Amino acid sequence: MMVGLDVGVLLPAFAPSGSGAGRSGTFREYRTESHMALSNIRVVLVRPTHPGNIGAAARAMKNMGLRQFSLVSPSGFPHAEARARAAGADDVLDAARLFGSLEEALAGCRLVVGTSARPRSIAWPSLDPREAAAKIVEESTHGQVALIFGAERTGLTNEQLDRCHYTVSIPADPQFSSLNLACAVQVMTYEIWCAASRPFPGALPDTAVAGPDVPPVSSEDLDRFYAHLEEVLVQIRFLDPANPRKLMRRLMRLFNRSRPDHNEMNILRGILTAVQQAQRGVIFDKTRRESQN
Repeated sequence: MMVGLDVGVLLPAFAPSGSGAGRSGTFREYRTESHMALSNIRVVLVRPTHPGNIGAAARAMKNMGLRQFSLVSPSGFPHAEARARAAGADDVLDAARLFGSLEEALAGCRLVVGTSARPRSIAWPSLDPREAAAKIVEESTHGQVALIFGAERTGLTNEQLDRCHYTVSIPADPQFSSLNLACAVQVMTYEIWCAASRPFPGALPDTAVAGPDVPPVSSEDLDRFYAHLEEVLVQIRFLDPANPRKLMRRLMRLFNRSRPDHNEMNILRGILTAVQQAQRGVIFDKTRRESQN
């Protein structure tokens, strides 16, 4: 665990040019639509092991206007040290929601961004912190978004990162690049605040993302689709469950990147169901012919 001095930082207020609000402007005087959407951003800590980091993360969130705090299977929580490190962010800490699985914590999210400090054997769409923050803020104006952090010692597992549309890595000195969990939360939430404070946050080019009128499916819809897809691939013997290699991970990367909307998902699920029906019909016809011979 990294322990340091508790240093207060005065952050500058942001105001649109020509608005008449200068450095003396405050968050109350200038709120963009994106600031309003910060309530749609949930910070998710997966299996945090130190209650002090939970409290410090809550403080970092409140500093940057975020309130949705989710904890997946935390160790030693609630705890007095968490409250002490929250240092006034008790409301964020008290409102934290506890979940038994990451799947439950991501329910209803249209976009999931996961933090990772290590390269993956299968490349995943990745962003730097500033790009990730812009994407998160943009998407939060249309619905729920999640930013997830892994356990202090191990980070997010490959299986947990599979649920992310993007990964984000915080650049640091290669000689000492490991960030404390709460520090990583502070960096990312600061970038989110900055992105929301720009009068016109720039959207990242992404022609595959559905518009607000046809939103992309939620994370739980994708989970159901992946389970259905894997079931069909096993049934048609395209996927060998005894030797799956990385087929499902590559397919998950493909569909996470394309971010299908509800209409597209209905088409995909319909195709899978039709394949299963055809497969059952072939087996039935073969059995009937064999019985007639």
